[in-house]
Amino acid sequence: MLTAALLGAWLAAVAGAQQTTITVADGVYTEAQANRGAAAYEVACAGCHRADLSGNSGPALKEERFARVYAGKDLKTLYSKVADTMPRNTPGSLTTDVYLDVVAHMLKENGFKPGARELTADALEAIRVVPGQPKPAPPVGDFSYVEVVGCLTPGPRHTWMLTRASEPVAVVPSAPGSSAAKDKPPALSERPVASRVEGPGTQTFHLLDAMAYAPDDRKGQTIYVRGLLIKLAGEPRMTISTFETVSPTCRD
Repeated sequence: MLTAALLGAWLAAVAGAQQTTITVADGVYTEAQANRGAAAYEVACAGCHRADLSGNSGPALKEERFARVYAGKDLKTLYSKVADTMPRNTPGSLTTDVYLDVVAHMLKENGFKPGARELTADALEAIRVVPGQPKPAPPVGDFSYVEVVGCLTPGPRHTWMLTRASEPVAVVPSAPGSSAAKDKPPALSERPVASRVEGPGTQTFHLLDAMAYAPDDRKGQTIYVRGLLIKLAGEPRMTISTFETVSPTCRD
């Protein structure tokens, strides 16, 4: 039979093991706390990091970049990063409760659902970070901002078409002034999987203003396009904000 001391040690070990299995997916903050954190982030952080929670630039605050940095670590690591570095000019100047609210906001932005209890400082070390669940892409409709990949093909009357194109995927336009809003488009590895399909698609889009992108030199290439989708009957059209060669040949 276990002695009282051994039984106590065993129960403590079991309790400790159970405690370390808590993750950010277990509802470790409340909706109200995340809403307060969103307001605090906007006031104290967004001036320097307005694009961060869209995954465009700056620290690893969302989705794949967030997971690469913090997955497997305790939540105190994330809290300490926020408290020790933000706001940029006066790090550590906010209260513990405000930093906890900002962390709750970041968890919500990474797809983790809220729970019934607010996140507290004494719980941080017992909570593990796991990869988040990206928010689903918005539905595609008329005048949606989308991305597609297809074959650049001459059309009638000096027009240009994107043929054998993938299904359009809705994307969120980059914030003005962010690095992703400038001329250089995001790397293909950072784009939605749907825009990097391996085989040809079945869609055809009339590209507006394609002449600005030297299409004669790119005829027959596989092209990545971002822009507004205009769903005209029989001939969907796209404006162009990003136009980039993916492959020098079209996919078979």
